Amino acid sequence: MKFIGITGEAGFVGNHLKMIINTRPEDFTLVPFERSFFEKDSKMDEFVNKCDAIVHLAGMNRHDNPQVIYDTNVNLAESLISSLKRTKSRAHVLFSSSSQEGRENLYGSSKKKARELLNNWAEQVGATFTGMIVPNVFGPFGKPFYNSVVATFAHQVSKGEVPTIQIDGELKLIYVLELVQEILDKINDSIHEPEYVISHTAVAKVSEVLNYFQSFKNTYQDLGVIPVITNTFELHLFNTYRCYMDITSHFPVKFTQHTDPRGSFVEIIRLGVGGQVSFSTTVPGIIRGNHYHTRKIERFAVIKGKALIQLRKIGTNEILDFYLDGDEPAYVDMPIWYTHNIKNIGDDVLYTNFWINEPYDAADADTYFEEV
Repeated sequence: MKFIGITGEAGFVGNHLKMIINTRPEDFTLVPFERSFFEKDSKMDEFVNKCDAIVHLAGMNRHDNPQVIYDTNVNLAESLISSLKRTKSRAHVLFSSSSQEGRENLYGSSKKKARELLNNWAEQVGATFTGMIVPNVFGPFGKPFYNSVVATFAHQVSKGEVPTIQIDGELKLIYVLELVQEILDKINDSIHEPEYVISHTAVAKVSEVLNYFQSFKNTYQDLGVIPVITNTFELHLFNTYRCYMDITSHFPVKFTQHTDPRGSFVEIIRLGVGGQVSFSTTVPGIIRGNHYHTRKIERFAVIKGKALIQLRKIGTNEILDFYLDGDEPAYVDMPIWYTHNIKNIGDDVLYTNFWINEPYDAADADTYFEEV
């Protein structure tokens, strides 16, 4: 068991690292951190004292004045180092630098300087330090117009806006959960690596990313069709895009019923990927689910009876309620990182169709239980 602290745990990468750590309680315990600790030596020292490893992610990416970026990032590293010295800590420190280190800008310079300062501390006291040089990171819940062009384009396209490409450059990308796994692997390895270059896992031009998102909007958001997904990068982009949609107003989506004297016919799903289709009945008052996924695509379709489907994003308190009735068949898709359930709120048996994009594998279920 290792006690892990994350400076910047509320940020894009920090939040994902925090959520993954919370799925592995047998391996890791998260030491809570707040940004205000940087201003309170006693709080910072208390935090540092509890940590076997500290992942330093706190920093500034953008500001109208580049000098503010430089000063902020260097000062945050110096604040952490001061606490490490005061507490005589030998914690394994991991720092997220940037592939922009080699560019002539103050953001890249600030990251390089912070990495060098942390490495100097580690070498002076004999501690382990991992200075990670990270490519462009993308994934769900990134801040548009701040974290990456991927976040910006996903936000704009899902809202019906038309993004503008300023420079159609080539992006070297890594999905946020791939980066998180790299970080956890390094924590377990405990190897001193002052300059560890993390390889990108995908390459795409800015225009290609935009084309993917526009296709997802036309195919999935507008028509409800699960798109053809041919590789892991496309799956990561699709799951990223889904998390920028306005889930509250989009779902539930009503099916088109074709009725004649024999009864009715409803098409449940049209898709470009395989997976597993299931059918269930649920007696009145019973709740199914209360779990979430980190990669799977899932659709709940109510075809008979009355149901309440609830979603809650992990780490938040807001619960989204969707009421479905088999008299007007409809579906709700489950975004990744949203715990979800379905309850029979009617007086009769509830009939539900479930589709998920990969067959269930008990050894790699990607299913984490948490009450909505």
